[in-house]
Amino acid sequence: MTEIVVEGGRRLRGTVGVLGAKNAVLKEMVATLLAPGLHRLSNVPDILDVRLMAELLSRFGVVCRRDGHELTLVVPAELRPEAPLELVRQMRASIVALGPLLARVGEARVPLPGGDDLGARPIDWHLEGFERMGAHFELVHGVLIGRVEGRLRGCEVELPFPSVGATENLMLAAVLAKGETVIVNAAREPEIVDQARHLRTMGAEITGEGTALIRIQGVDALDAVERSVVPDRIEAGTFAVAAAITGGDVTVTGCVPEHLRMELRKLAEAGCEVDRGDGWLRVRGPDRPRAVDFATLPFPGFHTDMHPQMVALLSVADGTSVVTENLYDARFRYVGELARMGADITTEWQHAVIRGVERLSGAPVLATDIRAGAALVLAGLRAEGITRVGAVEHIDRGYEDYVGKLASLGAAIRRA
Repeated sequence: MTEIVVEGGRRLRGTVGVLGAKNAVLKEMVATLLAPGLHRLSNVPDILDVRLMAELLSRFGVVCRRDGHELTLVVPAELRPEAPLELVRQMRASIVALGPLLARVGEARVPLPGGDDLGARPIDWHLEGFERMGAHFELVHGVLIGRVEGRLRGCEVELPFPSVGATENLMLAAVLAKGETVIVNAAREPEIVDQARHLRTMGAEITGEGTALIRIQGVDALDAVERSVVPDRIEAGTFAVAAAITGGDVTVTGCVPEHLRMELRKLAEAGCEVDRGDGWLRVRGPDRPRAVDFATLPFPGFHTDMHPQMVALLSVADGTSVVTENLYDARFRYVGELARMGADITTEWQHAVIRGVERLSGAPVLATDIRAGAALVLAGLRAEGITRVGAVEHIDRGYEDYVGKLASLGAAIRRA
C-alpha cells in the first residue's frame, strides 16, 4: 500500500503552478459526447479521475489520447450508451453522462454513481429535470435506464437548491433539446461558467452563466473544438493553506484569485498576508494563525472542498473556531484522523467547534476523501515528528504530483 510520509516543521517557500480544474475538465470531457469529431483539451491535470473518465468515455466508443497536459478525444458518430458499474461506482461525475447520452442517442444506461463518501447526494433533481424535458426512467438491478422518444424538449426547471451537478447535467442535455430551456436557481460556480463557455464554443446558444438564471436555446448540432480548461481553484487554495499552516511564503501561479475570494478573505482574517494579481496569488503565513469562523455555501461562498484544509489550519489556531458545513452531511468523517494528531475538535450535526492547540504530533492517519487526504498532509507539515497518510488513492483522484509540488516548496515529504 502506498502512503505519503511527511516530516513536519519546515516553512514552505517558493512558487508553485496549478493546472486545470478537476471539477471542470471531467464535465468538459463528457461534453465531447455531444459532437462527433476530434476534440482537444489543454491544461488537463494527470489525475486518477481524468483517467477514469477517459476509460468511461472509451466504453461509449470515444478514443482518448493524452500527450502531457493535452487530451484529444475522437468521438464517433454512433455511441454505445451504456456505462459499466466498475467505473461509475468510483466517480460521481459519471452521472453527467446522462444528459449528453439522452440528447444524442435518446437512451442511457448508467448505474447509480459512487465517488467520495460525503453522505447523501441524491440525483432526484437531475431526473426530475430530464422528465420535464420528455425523458422516462426506470431502475433495473441498480442500473438507471433513461429513454426519450424523439428529441428532448426545452422547458423551465427550477432547482430547489443551486446544485452544481444538476445544473451541469441539465445544461448538457438542453443544448440539443428542441426549444428553450430555462434553469432557475442555477449554480454559479466558475466551473459552470467555464462549461457554458465550452459549450458555446461548440456552437451552443447559452446566456446567463454565472447568474441564477441560465437560458439555453437548443440547436440541431454541435461541433468538435479545442479549448483550455479553467484553472483549479481548489488546488490553488490548498497550496495557499500550505503556506498559511507552515508560516511560509508561497506564490501560486496559473490560477484565478477571483475564484477564491471568500477563502482568501478567511486566510487574511486568520492572520495571513495575501496578495494577488492577474493569474497569481501570494500567501505569507503567520507563526500561529488566529481563530476564524466560516460556513460552506454555494459560490461565491466558502467552497466545501476547501473545508478540510481550512480546518487543518484552524486546528493550530490561537482561539476557538466554529465551522458550519451546509452541503455534505458526512464531510466531517476526517475529524477523527485529525484528532489522532492531537487536534481538539467537537462535531454535532453540521457544526464543528475547533479549539486550537499549540502543536500537532505526527501519527498514522487515513485519507477518507480527496480533500480530507490533502488536509491531513497539510496537518503533517505543521506536526512534530512523522505523519504517515494512507489511502492516498483519494488524493491522486484530485491532485497531480501533490507530493512533488510540496517538496519543491521545501517540504520533507515522500511517497513510500
